[in-house]
Amino acid sequence: GRKPWKILGIGEEFPDEVPLRAEEITIPADVTPERVPTHIVDYSGNTHLICESTAMTDCYEINKVTSHWIPLINDRTDKDSRVPLILVGNKSDLVEHSSMETILPIMNQYQDIETCVECSAKNLKNISELFYYAQKAVLHPTGPLYCPEEKELKPSCIKALTRIFKVSDLDNDGILNDNELNFFQRTCFNTPLAPQALEDVKNVVRRNMTDGVKDNGLTLKGFLFLHTLFIQRGRHETTWTVLRRFGYDDDLELTQEYLFPMIKIPPDCTTELNHNAYLFLQSVFDKHDKDRDCALSPDEVKDLFKVFPYMPWGPDVNNTVCTNDQGWITYQGYLSQWTLTTYLDVQRSLEYLGYLGYSIIYEQESQAAAMTVTRNKRIDLQKKQTQRSVFRCNVLGARGSGKSGFLQAFLGRNLQRQRQIREDHKSFYAISTTYVYGQEKYLLLHEVIPDFDFLSEADLACDVVCLVYDVNNPRSFEYCAKVYKQYFIDSKTPCVVIAAKSDLHEVRQHYSLSPHEFCRKHKLHPKDIYTRLTTMAMYPHARLRCMCACNRCTYCLCQNLLKLELLRSIKAQLRRVVFNRHMAQADLKNSTFWLRASVGATVFAVLGFAMYRALLKQR
Repeated sequence: GRKPWKILGIGEEFPDEVPLRAEEITIPADVTPERVPTHIVDYSGNTHLICESTAMTDCYEINKVTSHWIPLINDRTDKDSRVPLILVGNKSDLVEHSSMETILPIMNQYQDIETCVECSAKNLKNISELFYYAQKAVLHPTGPLYCPEEKELKPSCIKALTRIFKVSDLDNDGILNDNELNFFQRTCFNTPLAPQALEDVKNVVRRNMTDGVKDNGLTLKGFLFLHTLFIQRGRHETTWTVLRRFGYDDDLELTQEYLFPMIKIPPDCTTELNHNAYLFLQSVFDKHDKDRDCALSPDEVKDLFKVFPYMPWGPDVNNTVCTNDQGWITYQGYLSQWTLTTYLDVQRSLEYLGYLGYSIIYEQESQAAAMTVTRNKRIDLQKKQTQRSVFRCNVLGARGSGKSGFLQAFLGRNLQRQRQIREDHKSFYAISTTYVYGQEKYLLLHEVIPDFDFLSEADLACDVVCLVYDVNNPRSFEYCAKVYKQYFIDSKTPCVVIAAKSDLHEVRQHYSLSPHEFCRKHKLHPKDIYTRLTTMAMYPHARLRCMCACNRCTYCLCQNLLKLELLRSIKAQLRRVVFNRHMAQADLKNSTFWLRASVGATVFAVLGFAMYRALLKQR
């Protein structure tokens, strides 16, 4: 006689003869408040919720709830995966008084009991409410959120809500102002709060705690208090709506669908961040650059990644991108690292953007909207033009040839700074921007570990190849020549040969052709190296280039980094000489002035170069 409410769920009739076991019943989604179908089973080991029904007319049955049924359920289920339990007081039509005084102590004793309901299958009392609470207990359970004994939120819930608070705190001042609260409200509930409603919310917090409101904004403590209050008042669905909007599942973990949305990448295509993604990342940088020095200090980096479950950037990142004199990642270096991650591992980039809340802040379906998939590289080669912004250069060479120095030189680091890099903090990548015909592009250098007998597809897949040899090692160039002939002579990938450590004594290379002859054979000529590499990656029609036309390759400056700033100054003066001479021809009236300017600049450049040669001898 404890099951008539189950039969009532399908026929709304009260049978005189109640079967020992009721048939399975399904309530369609369109007749339930939560719009989900409900399957009612007289018992199943595979269930989301248990309704324990007892006759309110029988004290023995009520006592059996605690002495038999709840212990039995707990014994048959794992502690960490117990399903919600609703205590149902049936046959309320047969008693004139409420039994809630008897039932409530049981509910308070067992935290697995979500709620208690009095009902009657005969007069339909609270039958609909019972199924409403059943659905609510499954869709919005209390267990993962709140600990009734301690009367506080559980640690996992606090962690999730703290991330949500930080993502919603758009200016990172530690409070949610009215604009941020309204954005949060629209994001989660599709409707803003009226000004008076905002004040009412803050007043509730003010009355209950002293540090919940600051500068007329909601602090993290106030934000957590509100959700505690919602749960204590039975409004679990409010907190669950917020959690699910920000990507959390029933275990308060970010879902795989949220972190890793589907994105199709055809073969021979690459991934880049689009304009909106860079704008978003810029806002995240500005949000955490508290001292406005256009660099992120170690503390600022930690603050930025507090919304992550782990620290995504290791110490090698500081040796992968540009940093300031203190070794802090600059704004340009920050964007470069994001560009590198997106190019090498788009799934990880999607995950990171998910933690930062890109799809929520920019109101996109997912963070896949932040990605651009480039067209097939073969199409670029056919059309002899590309819309790509990131180009990869694989740097190959024998051990000790100067590859690492070449990468670090790209980031503007001299030998002194390179010697300060710890071995376990070294990076095999370097990325920064260059300009090709006035367009800003990212050049990604990848140092390939030398292994002539085996170069993987990843070692060969790039836009341009850089072959580096040591002028002071007689066997260094042989490796470059063999790698070129073995892997690249018949490929469409352009190649560059670079003579490194040109400040050292040059020795004869043990190879049939000298590097100079090898390069001259392929019509080599010097150019600004990093810009040249990017240009060749964009327009891969010339297959081989070299930076050592003078056979000492001082122009390349691969290892001679202590004189880097001096050479930059010399090169700048030489450019001015060419410019001034051009202007002198164009304006004959001012020929005397431009002649003097040209001579002065030339003298400065010659003196600078003499100083450079003197420094070389001193070293």
